[in-house]
Amino acid sequence: MVNETPERESMNFDIVIVGAGPAGLSAAIRLKQLAGEKGNDVNVVVVEKGSEVGAHILSGAVLDPSGLDQLLPDWRQMGAPIETPVVSESFKLMGASGSAPLPVFAMPPMIKNHGCYIVSMGNVCRWLAEQAEGLGVDIYPGMAASQLLFRDDGSVRGVVVGEMGIGKDGQPKDGYEPGMELIGKYVLIAEGVRGSLAQQLITKYDLEAQSDPQKYGIGLKEIWEITPEKSRPGHVQHTFGWPLEDDTGGGSFCYHYNDNTIALGFVVHLNYKNPYLYPYGEFQKFKTHPEVAALLKGGKRLAYGSRAITEGGYQSVPKLIFPGGALIGCSAGFVNVPRIKGNHNAMLTGMMAAEAAIEAIIAGREGDELTAYASAYDASSVKAELKKSRNAKPLWTKFGTLIGGIALSGLDLWTNSIVPGFSLFGTLHHDKTDAQATEPAEKHEAIDYPKADGVVTFDRLTNVAFSATNHEEDQPVHLKLKDPSIPIDVNLPVYAEPAQRFCPAGVYEVITDDGGANPKFQINAQNCVHCKTCDIKDPSQNIVWTTPEGGGGPNYPNM
Repeated sequence: MVNETPERESMNFDIVIVGAGPAGLSAAIRLKQLAGEKGNDVNVVVVEKGSEVGAHILSGAVLDPSGLDQLLPDWRQMGAPIETPVVSESFKLMGASGSAPLPVFAMPPMIKNHGCYIVSMGNVCRWLAEQAEGLGVDIYPGMAASQLLFRDDGSVRGVVVGEMGIGKDGQPKDGYEPGMELIGKYVLIAEGVRGSLAQQLITKYDLEAQSDPQKYGIGLKEIWEITPEKSRPGHVQHTFGWPLEDDTGGGSFCYHYNDNTIALGFVVHLNYKNPYLYPYGEFQKFKTHPEVAALLKGGKRLAYGSRAITEGGYQSVPKLIFPGGALIGCSAGFVNVPRIKGNHNAMLTGMMAAEAAIEAIIAGREGDELTAYASAYDASSVKAELKKSRNAKPLWTKFGTLIGGIALSGLDLWTNSIVPGFSLFGTLHHDKTDAQATEPAEKHEAIDYPKADGVVTFDRLTNVAFSATNHEEDQPVHLKLKDPSIPIDVNLPVYAEPAQRFCPAGVYEVITDDGGANPKFQINAQNCVHCKTCDIKDPSQNIVWTTPEGGGGPNYPNM
């Protein structure tokens, strides 16, 4: 194996930010803004594992502009790629052959999308990166942060980025690059959902000691070009119900851009019980619904992708700070699930952390806990918003996502809107992880999913090609098994090895001989779209997602 402590060059910065998503870029911009206002110079670097900024960004997305309004109040005059305001919306309960509309006027105010915009968050992040670079931020795409660095006192002092050229055998190839150490007075972790460094930090510093287990969903998304007569620029539609059963949370979204394209997506909450459930299959089945198929008829699929979503909300936010840095954005989990929005909160928390960090640096500190960030969050609109919606997910889990759970969560959201933070239910809790929610296969029946038609529905591997996913093949598999025997010896007999189904990219397979005997577990790491579902849902918690070489993974053009 390659030497675990190769000699590396190092670069020193005031702030190192891992991840060029909305949280990381907002933090970088705010740091430079504040430094300018206070007459100080601050060196800021942002590293991004995608081949370019935006390459790994996948979000619905209907953007609440409140975060951007605070960060860059003149964004409307600055050419931001935010051009499709929401002008109409609908909510539907789907059945197998029809749907029932729900009255928008009866929806709690928090749920409505007035004042929001339909966007590509990938393109928004590309634009934010331009603003950050214009302020003097260094941004290094294609540089995966693969390792944390610590001071002697245990505080985080930096990260290792850019290690490349290790072969499948673990040995350096010709042209091996040991990477570089980026050292910072503080390190802000903005990796997004279930980031590998964030998970290490949460474990090392026990950041979840006072919070509920984090909960997740898997979001699957396609961009379609539809025929012009079906286009409704600015229209937002959400559905729940078919094809999901009542005990499986989730639903669909359809957002109409202003150029005859739509973002069509499907979310499945990962606390489902049945190991035979196939989230990708549920999405494709949804598209066979008469209403959806009619919308797509004559259209063309342009792109596909998938990403996990944090859904724990208020109860599951971990401690945000650790010695030497902080968790921001979806690394901590600020998505408001009933709103289906989190980008604004990611931006706001990035700004809060930046404000705490700049004050610490001006005071001559480094490597300690940014307590001002934690205090700012406690007094923020982000926490207040999450508190209002805190019971929606637990109510759906307890009473189902059709009439019972939806009605009760709607009532709860209304009471929280009338008296902020008040709930008839108090605060309900998440009592288990999504992995623990998976039940043995013997308690369930296999689910039959229709064969892809290649017109409206597609098989997984065909769709993965529309994510432009690519990895250097001669590198160690970045999906690590703690115990290589568990998939066949435990997960297959007990859970029918659900990794074959919960992965949206066909990474995991059980291969048998011609007679169906001698099963072997195969990992097709080249297909990985970096959604992190395997790290979350594996019932044995045997799969550990780590970063591959920088630049590997999907290359989303406009997700």
